[in-house]
Amino acid sequence: MYKKLLLIISIFLLVTTSSAKSSFSDPQPSFENPRKVVYSLKVSDLETVNATLGTMYNILKEYPAESLKIAVVVYGKGMRVLRKDYDEDTSNRIKSLMEYDVEFIACKNTMQTMNWTEDEFIDDISYTQAGIVELVERQVDGYIGITAY
Repeated sequence: MYKKLLLIISIFLLVTTSSAKSSFSDPQPSFENPRKVVYSLKVSDLETVNATLGTMYNILKEYPAESLKIAVVVYGKGMRVLRKDYDEDTSNRIKSLMEYDVEFIACKNTMQTMNWTEDEFIDDISYTQAGIVELVERQVDGYIGITAY
């Protein structure tokens, strides 16, 4: 009987402690002190873009919504990703992320170089003149920089 009880307790402890939960560093993320992440997206190949979007979903799953800000600065070849004529499934993933308050910011310098206009891009994205400057300024403002891989 004692061995059975010990076995049950051991299994219970193993099961309850083995589920990996993220532990947050101090100060804990909160509404007043959110974690801030800025992605640099300068590529347009489908595999890299979708892997990058997947990491955003992973971050969103771990943090309470009010304690997280994600911005994605898109420039150079990455600008194709925000065009309405890009891959439909990927565009839908981007729109879904936007519903979770992920901000997508497009580079006007790239648009001007490519002779693209705002009506060619997904609705409700933001614009900045120089994407690279936006990245610098976000990091100065405390955002953690992540580059698409």
